Amino acid sequence: MARDDRIEEARDEERRRRSSRRARLDQPRDLRRASLFRPQYDPEVFGQLSERVARFLGTGRFLVYMTAFIIIWVVWNLLLPGDVRWDFYPFIFLTLMLSLQASYAAPLILLAQNRQEGRDRVNLEQDRDANARAHADMEFLAREVASLRLAMGEVATRDYLRSELRSLLADLDERASAAPDEGDDAGRRSLEP
Repeated sequence: MARDDRIEEARDEERRRRSSRRARLDQPRDLRRASLFRPQYDPEVFGQLSERVARFLGTGRFLVYMTAFIIIWVVWNLLLPGDVRWDFYPFIFLTLMLSLQASYAAPLILLAQNRQEGRDRVNLEQDRDANARAHADMEFLAREVASLRLAMGEVATRDYLRSELRSLLADLDERASAAPDEGDDAGRRSLEP
């Protein structure tokens, strides 16, 4: 009986293994093939290289070099004897080389543009954050200035103190000018028996 149980367990295990290998309909298949050689590269280094190439392709120096190369190619293949030429009049090989150069230049330029777009997006987000912080700081300072103005309304200002002192001085001057007359009369009265 123990042997039959072990055989049954082995069959169940085999069924489970087979069913786990079968494609399930509720899960997508993994379409990637396992290859022996899959090249590994650093995307940052490749991106920097593409930016340098794209930067060079957009210069006047590249245009001068390419123009000189094509002129030399055409002159060589038109004016030199037939045994030295390698690309005759329709210049099929030149066209192929220029097409190959364009087919590599276009994706490199697009990759460089995508990297620049990513940097621009990060810079834009940082600028937005900085602007939001500056705006919040300005609002805070505006509220502080407004509260100081309200508080200053309750505090005596220099102009207010000057006007009060001037009015007090004017009152004292009036009293002083009126007081000697009264003081003289009072002094005379005190002197009289």
